[in-house]
Amino acid sequence: MSPSVPLQEMIRAIRSARTQCEERGVIQRECAAIRAQFRQVDNGARSHNLAKLLYVHMLGYPAHFGQMECVRMIASPRYSEKRVGYLGAMMLLDEKQDASLLITNSIKNDLSHSNQYIQSLALCTLACMGSAEMCRDLAPEIDRLLRASNSYIKKKAALCAVHIVRKVQDLGELFVPAARSLLTEKNHGVLHGAVVLITELCENNPETLERFRKTVPDLVQIMKSLVISGYSPEHDVAGISDPFLQVSHFPSFLMLISYHMSEITKTVGNAVLYETVLTVLDIKSESGLRVLAVNILGRFLLNNDRNIRYIAMTSLQKIVGTDHIAVQRHRGTIVDCLKDQDASVKRRALELSLALVSASNIRSMMKELLLFLSSCPLELRAQAASGIFNAAERYAPSQRWHIDTILHVLTTAGGDVRDETVPNLIQLITNTSELHCYTVHKLYRALLTDISQQSLVQVACWCIGEYGDLLLRGECQETEPVQVQPPQQILIYIFIEMITLS
Repeated sequence: MSPSVPLQEMIRAIRSARTQCEERGVIQRECAAIRAQFRQVDNGARSHNLAKLLYVHMLGYPAHFGQMECVRMIASPRYSEKRVGYLGAMMLLDEKQDASLLITNSIKNDLSHSNQYIQSLALCTLACMGSAEMCRDLAPEIDRLLRASNSYIKKKAALCAVHIVRKVQDLGELFVPAARSLLTEKNHGVLHGAVVLITELCENNPETLERFRKTVPDLVQIMKSLVISGYSPEHDVAGISDPFLQVSHFPSFLMLISYHMSEITKTVGNAVLYETVLTVLDIKSESGLRVLAVNILGRFLLNNDRNIRYIAMTSLQKIVGTDHIAVQRHRGTIVDCLKDQDASVKRRALELSLALVSASNIRSMMKELLLFLSSCPLELRAQAASGIFNAAERYAPSQRWHIDTILHVLTTAGGDVRDETVPNLIQLITNTSELHCYTVHKLYRALLTDISQQSLVQVACWCIGEYGDLLLRGECQETEPVQVQPPQQILIYIFIEMITLS
């Protein structure tokens, strides 16, 4: 292959290789030619060769020998070579490479260049792979560019400052004044970078957060102007003005303008509205505002998009412990979601329904949950049975009702209940002597209907063995008595039937 072969031809040759061995041969020959040209002092195809080497690197082949060429091309006065050199530096170098330190001076010079595109290359490279040492050396230059008159440069300088703050938190104080001044900009890109920077500064230092509280009115005004502004082709997405700026970078202020969002139904609008809700729920807002946020999530449960329903229930699950009453208002909608066709939505609805069970609604909720248990998918049966047991043990209004609920679960999903269910139920029956007759009759009737549920059979066998004499009396005030054989014959019948089934 000729050393001067164009990039497109090299790509074509690699793609036409029929085997991996043939592909390696093509790349090895081309890499040998690239090395030979790198060694030449007067090489007019430097950017051409480095571009080919970067393609080789993207295919997963070694390309480290091009690192020093990146350093030389970054120092070149030609923009075409600088561009490929900076791209190579971002791909082939990182802060652990010694060669990365060699480009610090070139980046510093280019940050002061008169060409905004060369400045942009230097900013992007520093933000991508700048080490802590490079960040300390170049932080003053970034602060200077944050105050520049060029919006294109200020936008990139703000994002570069974010990288510097993440690398060296002590440098955050340097950017505070410039970050505040960026909020007066009209350019959305600059505002985007400014709020990312402010968020980073506030997360790293509580004192900085207090200082930026004074800028809340300005931020609210910016956010409000986005919401109520007219159509702007540059920023409009599905009828929403710059939803990326709204959703991603104004979480602390969206709750102040949530009333503007109440009628939004489009997907991007729902995204903004959802971030508003999360903001209200995450901060110490007044109860009325939190109820409004929960109501918005309740409306999301009625949305035809199953993803929106799933997200709404996930959020409600997180706050049901702290805003239980507000979430209870949407109990009917949540229970209806148990019938959803989507398994993920159904699982979330089950978890949330179980969390909503209380002493005041135990009877109505258990009716719905037991109905769900009888028809739920196998993968949810154990979870449903376990949740019903827990709720019955905690909120059951009477012991007989408690026993009825547990027996219903044993009859429906006896093979999916917890291991400790059998001894716990036996302990409950033992401690309620007034219900011995009722319980043994109920268990006997259940066995006549179905003996395939192991847990049910275990409890029934124990109970018949202990209280079989109550069956023989043929009388029970709580339920209709049955005429049975002696307990020994009953147990023998059960064991024979179980062996037959096995």
